[in-house]
Amino acid sequence: MLFLLFDLDGERYALDAAQIVEVLALQPARPIPGAPAWVAGVAERHSEPLPVIDVPRLALGREARRLLSTRLVIVEYRASEASSEAPEAPHRLGLIVEGATQTRRIAREQFADTGVATPHARWLGPVANDGQGFVQWVQVRHMLTDDVKTLLFPRESHVAHASPTSHAQASTS
Repeated sequence: MLFLLFDLDGERYALDAAQIVEVLALQPARPIPGAPAWVAGVAERHSEPLPVIDVPRLALGREARRLLSTRLVIVEYRASEASSEAPEAPHRLGLIVEGATQTRRIAREQFADTGVATPHARWLGPVANDGQGFVQWVQVRHMLTDDVKTLLFPRESHVAHASPTSHAQASTS
């Protein structure tokens, strides 16, 4: 598998390149009042709003540094694994990451569970040693809590919570 590597205070992390739509220079994001601090806001991409997550703020509690290697990585976000019964349409999500300058091929079999439970950071996946030390796989689908998914993707939440009865009542009113 091909991964985009990035850095969090000297530790290496990896994003599955198959989920990446594009990698851009850092862009400004419009803040979302009331959102958690690690939600950087909304950027514009092709005249569409793009929710943006500040990964260093999510992981370390500090804002991403404005370095030449700090990037806005646009990924396809799916909250769950793809299922043949009800395939979930992906959302675009921007991730601000530092030190995003390398890609690396790492076989899926090289990754192993860390043996440490991280219930508040479920997005931290297994680790692999690529010959230069450990790389931890970031599981994008676990980054957002339910309340943040509702905040960033409200149309989907509205549709998911609406019942057929409420649609029928609304159309007869």
